[in-house]
Amino acid sequence: MFDTIREDIYSVFDRDPAARSVLEIIFCYPGLHAVWFYRVAHWFWTRGFYFLGRLTSHFGRFLTGIEIHPGAQIGEKFFIDHGMGVVIGETTEIGNNVTLYHGVTLGGVTWDKVKRHPTVGDNVVIGSGAKVLGPFTVGNDAKIGSNSVVVKEVPQNSSVVGIPGRVVMQQEPKAEKAEEKRPDLEHGKMPDPEAKAISCLFDQIRALEKKVESLTDRLEKAESKPVAKASAKSSTPKSSTSTPKASAKAPAKRSNTSKATATKPPVARPGSKAASPARTRKTEKSGA
Repeated sequence: MFDTIREDIYSVFDRDPAARSVLEIIFCYPGLHAVWFYRVAHWFWTRGFYFLGRLTSHFGRFLTGIEIHPGAQIGEKFFIDHGMGVVIGETTEIGNNVTLYHGVTLGGVTWDKVKRHPTVGDNVVIGSGAKVLGPFTVGNDAKIGSNSVVVKEVPQNSSVVGIPGRVVMQQEPKAEKAEEKRPDLEHGKMPDPEAKAISCLFDQIRALEKKVESLTDRLEKAESKPVAKASAKSSTPKSSTSTPKASAKAPAKRSNTSKATATKPPVARPGSKAASPARTRKTEKSGA
């Protein structure tokens, strides 16, 4: 028992650089207090004293703001940083060297009296506000980002973010000894899949804009070529059309000359008996 208490204290030293002394950790860390209340409540629960177990966990919740069901199974070097609002359900199983931040919920999704809470492996880090809901396994050395909602199994050495949680990065396991292995607390450096998706959409939009610009340029060039051809055609036939007009006018002159020749009175030959126009007019007047 005293070895477990000592491990809990030194796990705070390993994962919180703000810790300065053992007395500070013992009196000023609610996460550590909640773990100690849980260990007492779990001792009552496993021995059939269910009411005393629940009452002890209730006192711990009242003093620390952290609710850990006495039926949960928690391994060594379990650390809750800040801790306010953490909820751990009855059938939860937590491995060694696990770190939780404030607002984490390890909850269930059914009212049946079965295994309904997650199983968390070793060296897992769960960020603040994350919700892990359901009877699945979170693999060893996994990281769950802040405010994620995880409802499916998480592979080993993977990072999960989003709502619902998606695996955005998976690394190869590090070759370290189990006693030297420490959880990676830099879960804030995990990639953002939504930002990547938005940037990819912007890249596609830019590429489409370039294609549209090239197509419009081609269309404008294609439309300008027929106009140039039409103007060239309208300018070249003027010389060819002028000659037919001249040729058309020439026959008209010939027809006028023919009319003139047709209406011209015949010329009287010398010595002929043809009457002159003046004489014919006189005879017409005398007859009248």
